[in-house]
Amino acid sequence: MMDLQTLTLLLRARWTQLRTAGDRGATSTEIAVIAGALLLGAGAVVVAIRTKLLEKIGIIQGG
Repeated sequence: MMDLQTLTLLLRARWTQLRTAGDRGATSTEIAVIAGALLLGAGAVVVAIRTKLLEKIGIIQGG
């Protein structure tokens, strides 16, 4: 699995490249890849939060 920090760096670099490219813009494939990566990152955050909450609930119930 790709490291989230590495993925963030790659996305920032590509976003900067697209922003400075002027009027050329991005292809629909690039937009789809960026959107997919953002969704993947959001999913990873949700899973991490859910795991942490379930861990805390287990500690509270276990007493």
